[in-house]
Amino acid sequence: MAKIGLRSRLFLSHVIVMLVGLSTLTVIGKVSSPRFFRVYLEQIEVAGFRVRQIRTELVRGFEQAWSRGAIWSVVVGATAAGGLSYLVSKRIVQPLIQMEEITKKFAAGQMDARVPPNEIPELDQLAASFNRMAIDLENVEQRRRDLVSDLTHELRTPLTVIGGYLEGLADGTVDASPAIYQLLSNETRRMQRLVNDLQELSKMEAGYLPIDARPVDLHPLLTALIQRFSDQLSEGIELRLHYPPETPPVLADPGRVEQILVNLIGNALRYTSSGSVSVQVTPETDKVWLAVIDTGQGIAPEDLPHVFERFWRADRSRDRTSGGTGIGLAISRRLVELQGGKIEAESEVGRGSTFRFSLPLAERKRFATLQP
Repeated sequence: MAKIGLRSRLFLSHVIVMLVGLSTLTVIGKVSSPRFFRVYLEQIEVAGFRVRQIRTELVRGFEQAWSRGAIWSVVVGATAAGGLSYLVSKRIVQPLIQMEEITKKFAAGQMDARVPPNEIPELDQLAASFNRMAIDLENVEQRRRDLVSDLTHELRTPLTVIGGYLEGLADGTVDASPAIYQLLSNETRRMQRLVNDLQELSKMEAGYLPIDARPVDLHPLLTALIQRFSDQLSEGIELRLHYPPETPPVLADPGRVEQILVNLIGNALRYTSSGSVSVQVTPETDKVWLAVIDTGQGIAPEDLPHVFERFWRADRSRDRTSGGTGIGLAISRRLVELQGGKIEAESEVGRGSTFRFSLPLAERKRFATLQP
């Protein structure tokens, strides 16, 4: 059985309503109007006019005149109502047809098509929601393309290096030595780190990464981290910890907090050739802020909004040489969000950067769960 479209359904519903109204008007008028007219004639006779001899002719003439008027009213009214119903149905369905055409354009890869505004509030809201969805889809598609492009770019260099040296070793143009094998091993490990980071980021974005949140005292964790990085410091760099003794425990996953801080401290040390890197803890009413402050080269204002994007680098060549994958800050942001906090960045070229993130207080969370 063939399905009836929305436009046809709207038009048929208007026609049915119109026919019911006209039929009701015609039937009631046909039955009641002559009776009302006879009553009117009787009132005239009571007033002294003699119409008894021609009453039948008057009633018949009235019925004929009423019937002709009703026929013309039905014809004109049905035509006007039918035409108006068609236009209204077409106007209501038009945005839906446009949405269908735009979805076809999306399927063909044209992601910039949008539904124009509509004067009907409900359809305008639907168009606005559809356009927001279209923008989200366009952003997702753009991020997918950027990911493929960035991933290709990141893998090309180590694969080229490994392939070139392996060919040289195979044809004898490169002599085998511990340095060559170490270089190949470093490039292999860098690709492995990239794949592991991508896998972890994908799990986080898909919601598959478990977070073991529990009350955590940050002081032992931070002290151990400072000690670990202090053993690797270059000459001329000082690593400090500012931890207020009254800092309360936070509700967090200690392993994930350590992972965030390793990323932030490692980046700070990588881009600080001299000066200091400080880890500063600031408790507030309902959360604790952890900040990593360095006196390094800083980030340009136009680059600052992009620091938490995957594969972003202000200086690709330097970061590649140092072994970074460009995903650490994206992972850190997602880990902070999964633990109920937020992460921020401030920087000034030549004066250093500050990366800080918040974690909720464990005591406040426990108190909230006890409320009725």
